[in-house]
Amino acid sequence: MRNLLTIFFTVLSACAIIAQPLNRATPEANLKFAEELYESQDYYNALEKYELYYDEYKDLNVAFKIANINEQLRDYRKAERSYKRIVNKRSKKEPNPYMPDARFKYAQMLKMNGKYADARAEFQLYISEAEDPAMIKKAKREVAGCELAMELDEIPGLTIENAGKKVNSKYSEYSPVLVDGDKMFFTAIKADEVIVIEDSKEDFHSKAFISRKTDKGWGEPSPLGVNINREDYHIGNLCLSEDGETMYFTRALITNSLLTESKLYVSKKGSSGWGGAEMIEGINGDYLVRQPAVGELYGQKVIFFTSNMGDEGGNDLYYSTIKGDSYSAPVSLGDVINTDGDEETPFYRDGTLYFSSTGHIGMGGFDIFSSTWDGNNWSEPINMGKGYNSPVDDLYFSIDAEGYNGFLVSNREGTKSAHGKTCCNDIWTVSKEKIVVQLVATTFADKEPLNGVTVTLIEIEDNVAGDPVDNTKENTNSFSFPINRDVSYTVVAQKDGYVGDTIMFETAGITASMVIEKQLFLTPEEPEYETYTIDQPIELENIFYDFDKWDILPDAEKDLTVLLELMNKYSNMVIELSSHTDSRGKTRYNQRLSQKRAESAKTWLTERGIDEARIKPVGYGESQIRNKCTNGVRCEEEEHRFNRRTEFKITEGPTSIQIEKTRLKKKVNN
Repeated sequence: MRNLLTIFFTVLSACAIIAQPLNRATPEANLKFAEELYESQDYYNALEKYELYYDEYKDLNVAFKIANINEQLRDYRKAERSYKRIVNKRSKKEPNPYMPDARFKYAQMLKMNGKYADARAEFQLYISEAEDPAMIKKAKREVAGCELAMELDEIPGLTIENAGKKVNSKYSEYSPVLVDGDKMFFTAIKADEVIVIEDSKEDFHSKAFISRKTDKGWGEPSPLGVNINREDYHIGNLCLSEDGETMYFTRALITNSLLTESKLYVSKKGSSGWGGAEMIEGINGDYLVRQPAVGELYGQKVIFFTSNMGDEGGNDLYYSTIKGDSYSAPVSLGDVINTDGDEETPFYRDGTLYFSSTGHIGMGGFDIFSSTWDGNNWSEPINMGKGYNSPVDDLYFSIDAEGYNGFLVSNREGTKSAHGKTCCNDIWTVSKEKIVVQLVATTFADKEPLNGVTVTLIEIEDNVAGDPVDNTKENTNSFSFPINRDVSYTVVAQKDGYVGDTIMFETAGITASMVIEKQLFLTPEEPEYETYTIDQPIELENIFYDFDKWDILPDAEKDLTVLLELMNKYSNMVIELSSHTDSRGKTRYNQRLSQKRAESAKTWLTERGIDEARIKPVGYGESQIRNKCTNGVRCEEEEHRFNRRTEFKITEGPTSIQIEKTRLKKKVNN
């Protein structure tokens, strides 16, 4: 009889169990039968026989076998008690041969049961007793894992829920793949009863299934077709290409309860479903290939996978570059990712690799980690934290493109299990609260709201500024922007006539939706002045007239208003108000036109209360050309325009005056 639990722990990093009738026998017969079952890796039935024998003789060797089997069956509570009685075994006649190794195992089981403080203490005792440097290194890593677990808080906004009884059975489920938001591919043995392989016609091979989501949750799964599920093979783990048109999966063979073959296959989707599967050349070899995941490295499509091909033993992560329908030789992801423990279940999304490991500092058995690719190197893996990880095994993490919904596989409390509470893996849904971060910036001057400001938001990433986002509001001083997390920002507020304000802030560490409020304070600019003296011409740069006209245009009123204010300020000031033309046209005509224009400007001022005796209008025509453009000289239009002007100068009264620089600044070209 082959032990189904052992088979599926090996093939899929999980477990299942079988049963057979057990008859009453003498302790010696029980021990002999137990040894035979143990040798054939039928741990489930061996356990019961060993326990019957131990009840009679309290044999330490049998106690260690019982503890080891409970650990293999992932019954961590019983394993903890079993290792504890070995650790506590004292004898004056002979030392305990299982120490300090049993203490290491006992500490591991305490950790797997979430008793982190007790586990840390036992690991520290082990370190003081052990001599093997490699094991001491592992124990120190376990101490760090216990301390990490005690320090970490649950991640806000994260919900992990069992995918439901229609998907999950008492056996284990693996490699869930979300498709189109409402379909899930996964692999499993679908059974809720203990399977007896011997003399059974029931198919105990794992298969690939599809389940569809309804308003009541995930529905009853259906097996995929025979092009994927091949008779007498175990379907291991699967994944889809980014476009959903290609499926990668493994087929495995078991010989005498040992995984002897696991090869990677590919199938293309056609009009009638998934096509015939082909074994991939270039990746497969004289080693086990499991758990494929598609991704991208160096700008090329790749496939990640788990394999035992390395010289150091255990499982590591590798990749192969996809070149059309061919695949390059496997390449290790390197020692930043791979450790002396096991690295498994890779998943890649937008430059980040997610995987599970027993060799990085973790709070359980397999913990989920993430590492980002910068184009040349992987970053140091980061533990995903509580919720994603539990005291037991957490694998097969995946997330959708938006980063808010996905899956993981775990044997954590709440799992349906055929043996104990943590024997077998279930699929769990991951949902993360969508975090919305909003910036509200308000603008002020002299502590009063200031409207009409232009507020610009600039995102800074890797010291490089992104495209600015401008927002101007005339009727309010409040500006709202959606912003991202883990980004630096610069906010700039500007308005004519004011000294602007700039603030910088970061959104690192934000774990929940929130509104960030920032205030910007603008200061009125101090005006700059130009000083003009008596008899110095002062040009009114914005006074223009229509062709052959002398009527005052609206734009001209801006400069005349400045002059009006000056004459009201300096009540004894007398001015000459002059108008000039260019050289084109007849001389007498230009003189008469300029005189009418000067008198028109005077009239505008006198109508607003200025005594006409204080203004002498003079039309100079073309008599005061300021450049070469005299009669008969060919000039550009700009050169002629330079000569067309209206000016005033002080003839009596103050010897000098000051005018704000911006007041007579040219606004319009004509």
